[in-house]
Amino acid sequence: MRSLIVFNSVTLDGYFTGPNADMSWAHREHTDPEFDAFVAGNAKTGGMLLLGRTTYDMMASWWPTSQAIKAFPEVAAGMNSAPKVVFSKKMEKSDWSNTRVVKGDLAAEVKKLKQEPGPDMAILGSGSIVAQLAPTGLIDEYTFVLTPVVLGAGRTLFDGMKEKLNLELTKSRAFKNGNVVLSYSAG
Repeated sequence: MRSLIVFNSVTLDGYFTGPNADMSWAHREHTDPEFDAFVAGNAKTGGMLLLGRTTYDMMASWWPTSQAIKAFPEVAAGMNSAPKVVFSKKMEKSDWSNTRVVKGDLAAEVKKLKQEPGPDMAILGSGSIVAQLAPTGLIDEYTFVLTPVVLGAGRTLFDGMKEKLNLELTKSRAFKNGNVVLSYSAG
């Protein structure tokens, strides 16, 4: 069975998006070749990406562009070639390569995807999907890039969660740019 991993950046005060869905804080100007190599390495894993409509719209408007390909060639190649599933009740079709739209019951569809053969799957962004799937036990691992920024307002990754979620730290890694990557098992 395939694993499902959440991979998201979060601020020190617990937000994964700022006011008005701002994500600019996650791409700070502090360059760190080691962190850049870490990000590029993750993009090469070849797994399936699971996205909500808002995250899909943001990523589909950036990664296929010549600017993205020039600025982040390895990450853009990985994002554009990866198989992608976007969960949306209103979206009819996708123009981004290797993307299919799924409208059915989220948990049931993810359970089916996990049972298919293939590489692991990752949820990027897509806080509403994370919050809906977390209580179902379908998420195997949570990896957060803790970014040394305080926003004071925004949206948490687990908005709407009604149950406690116990996680176990499995690895951590600090980078010179101040980012700390924390991985947790859902147990």
